[in-house]
Amino acid sequence: MNIHSTAVHAGDRKRAGEGAHKRRDYTPSTTPIHLASTYFYDTAETVDKIFAHEEHGYSYLRYDNPTVAALEEVVNALEGGHGTIACASGMAALHLALHAVLLDRPKRILCASQLYGATINMLTKVMEPFGTITTFVDICDLAAVEQQLAEIKPAVLLMETVSNPTLRVADLDALGRLCRAANCVLMVDNTFATPMLVRPMEHGAHVVVHSGTKYFGGHGDVMAGLVTYDAEHEPLVRQLSRTYGPVIGPFEAYLTMRGIKTFPLRMERQCENAAKLAAWLRQDPRVERVIYLDDPAHPDRAVIDRLFAPGLSGAMVSFTIRGAEKADVFRFMDALKMVVPATSLGDVHTLCLYPLIASHRDVPPKQRARLGITDNLVRFSLGIEGPADIIADISQAMG
Repeated sequence: MNIHSTAVHAGDRKRAGEGAHKRRDYTPSTTPIHLASTYFYDTAETVDKIFAHEEHGYSYLRYDNPTVAALEEVVNALEGGHGTIACASGMAALHLALHAVLLDRPKRILCASQLYGATINMLTKVMEPFGTITTFVDICDLAAVEQQLAEIKPAVLLMETVSNPTLRVADLDALGRLCRAANCVLMVDNTFATPMLVRPMEHGAHVVVHSGTKYFGGHGDVMAGLVTYDAEHEPLVRQLSRTYGPVIGPFEAYLTMRGIKTFPLRMERQCENAAKLAAWLRQDPRVERVIYLDDPAHPDRAVIDRLFAPGLSGAMVSFTIRGAEKADVFRFMDALKMVVPATSLGDVHTLCLYPLIASHRDVPPKQRARLGITDNLVRFSLGIEGPADIIADISQAMG
C-alpha cells in the first residue's frame, strides 16, 4: 500500500473479545481506547507464557496495550522498521532510544551541531553528568564526520533529517555507510521530514525517533513520541521501555493514531503552503534571508533532490526580518492575527516560533551564531489554511 492507504488502515480492525452478547465475530472499524491498566487470563499458565514472551498478550499497561500497540503498528509501517515503541513525548522517545543503544556500548555520542535546543540540553545537562560524552560535528561535512568517527569511536551518531531551525539536510546514504564501517549506530530524528519526505531506515539508519506531537498528531491536542528500530535493537529498546515506563497513555495513543489517518493529506497541503510562502517572502524587501528546502541555491540541494519525495520540500520555513532586533521580532509576533505565535510545529494551524527565546533559548549565544540562528530569525510551521490568508497575515504583521 502507498503511504496514504497505510496511514488510514494500518493497525486497525483487530477482532475483539467477548461482547455484551457473548459474540466474538465483530470487528471495530477503528481501534477502541483500551483503558485497563492490567489484564488477566483463564489460566496462570497463559500469564506465564505471556510474561516469558512465548505467546503474545497483554498483561500490564507499562508493558503493552491494545490501543498503544495499534499506534506502534501504523508508525512502524510508515517508517519501515522492525518494530516501534510509543512514548509519552518526543523527548522521552529520544531518551529511551539513546539509553538503549548506549547500554552495552561506550558512552560516547557524536552529535550534529545543527540540532533542536532541548536535545542539546538533554545531552549536555542530563546525560553528561551520568558519564556520557557528547561531541558535536557539522553533520553536512562528511570528511569531518568520518574523522570524528575514527578518533572518538562513538557508539551512536545522532542527527535530524532536517535540522531545526536552519533546515540543513545531511547525506543519509553516506552517513549510513560511514556509521556501518565504524560500527556506530545511526539515529535519526525524522520529525521535520516525516516518512512522507524520506524514510531514514531505507538509507542506513538503525533507529528513527519522532515527536508524534507534531505532524503525526497534527492537531495541537496530544503529546507523543515514537522510537522505530531495526531487529538488532528490539530487545534493548523493549526491555528499557518496560523498566523505565516512558509509555504513552491509551487516550493519547488513540488521538495520535486518529491524527495519522489524515497526516499524508495534511502534509501535502502544508508543503504546498510552505512553498508558496517561501516564494512570496523571497520577493519581499522586508525580508533579508529565506530558508526553505526548494531553494535552487540551498547548500544541500543535491542531497535533497536525491533523498526526498518529488515535489515535497517540507512544511517548515525560516526567514530573517531585515534589520530587526529582538524587540522588533516581538512586535511582529504580537501583530499576527491568524498565525499562532506558539511553541510547536506540525499543527493544522500555522505556527510562528522565535528560536532565540524558545527552541534554542538555552543554547549559548556563540553557538547560536555559528549555527546561523540570529536575533532576527523566525521559524514558521505551515498549517492547512488558505495560503493567501497566511501571507496576508505575515505581511500586515511586518508593517
